[in-house]
Amino acid sequence: MPTGATRYPSSLRPTPSGPTPPSRPDAARRLRRNRAVATGLLVALGVVAVVTHLVPQPGLATLVARATAEASLVGGLADWFAVTALFRRPLGLPIPHTAIIPNNKDRIGRALGSFLEQNFLTQATLLRKLGEVRIGHKLAVWLSAPDAADLVAETIAAALPPLVNSLSHRDLHEFLQRTLGEQLRHADLAPILGSSIRVLTASGEADELLERVADVAMDWIQENRSRIDRLVAEHSRWWIPKAINRRVAQAIVTGVLELLEDLQEPDNEVRQKFREALDALVTELLTSPERKAQIAAAKRRVFEHPDVQIWLAAIGRDISQAVVDDLKQPNSRTRLVLIDTIRLIGEALANDPALQQYVDRAMKYLAARVVSWRSEIGGFVSDVVRNWDAQILSERLELTVGSDLQYIRINGTIVGGAIGCVMFLLNHAVS
Repeated sequence: MPTGATRYPSSLRPTPSGPTPPSRPDAARRLRRNRAVATGLLVALGVVAVVTHLVPQPGLATLVARATAEASLVGGLADWFAVTALFRRPLGLPIPHTAIIPNNKDRIGRALGSFLEQNFLTQATLLRKLGEVRIGHKLAVWLSAPDAADLVAETIAAALPPLVNSLSHRDLHEFLQRTLGEQLRHADLAPILGSSIRVLTASGEADELLERVADVAMDWIQENRSRIDRLVAEHSRWWIPKAINRRVAQAIVTGVLELLEDLQEPDNEVRQKFREALDALVTELLTSPERKAQIAAAKRRVFEHPDVQIWLAAIGRDISQAVVDDLKQPNSRTRLVLIDTIRLIGEALANDPALQQYVDRAMKYLAARVVSWRSEIGGFVSDVVRNWDAQILSERLELTVGSDLQYIRINGTIVGGAIGCVMFLLNHAVS
């Protein structure tokens, strides 16, 4: 393979312009076989017709055979002409209304698009079918299968490296930066911060955070008592004795430690005031235009700072490269996380009928969106067919349905012969 060539999975290799060829050697084999049978039957009856004409004094049986063979030839040739005229000009002759498919390719495309639009892409049809299929239940059953999570995870893992690499493209990176930056600039973070603080307060995490801060402060004070003594001495008057300075420092340390210990008591007044201050802050974040404006201004300053943008870009590159490198490993953690996540989704979906109904409703919503685009979809089908090569389309359609059409020739030959035989016998009986 040349350097830089793209490798595709077998199911995703691009195909030439035109309908996907039925890569089925059996189809071509059946077409050749049935065509040979139909043609052989026609030739055999032609031989019968010629031989019966060579009999000097034909009897009734010979005459019946001759009439049957001649009628079979008429029926077989007529059906051969009809079948051949669908795909090409019989014997290459410019006979009107032949080569029907190549000459009417554009009209066939419009008819296909219109048929799809009017008979398949209707809300009643799609919603009825989706109701019968129960996609949420089927998805749950499929995801619960032993190998489903591995298959989905492998598919996602195979798609991630090219997706991540495409995100590093300069133009796309600049586009995402502009788009996300614009979204962040217009995003109102004040309600988000307020809701987050309210959740932390209600769950007790804020109290734990305060206790942890108090613990850290007490540990720091205990470890830096000599430094506190020195600071007190440095800021004291020269004429105050050192023993007094040490007692002052000791009193400060003791007082601060007692204050921090009191903060760890659930009903402490300072802690109550801390909670009240948090509630007031939440109220301001949710209702105060001035506070919202301050946070918005701070957000803009942070995100528009060049160093922050460089830092965010570096984080994005590092994370992307870490994902790509991890996916190359035999025991990829990213792949394992994907498998576990998909399994959890499958279990949740299988055990939650309400979630299955949500999936069904989502699919019905998507179906309604598809219906709203049905004119565009029908036009797309028409455009695709119009761009196909007429000869290739004709050959591939013949490969698909031509073997079945040969039975028309066979049946026409047999039915024609049977009718010819009956008519001859009736004529003979009357005369």
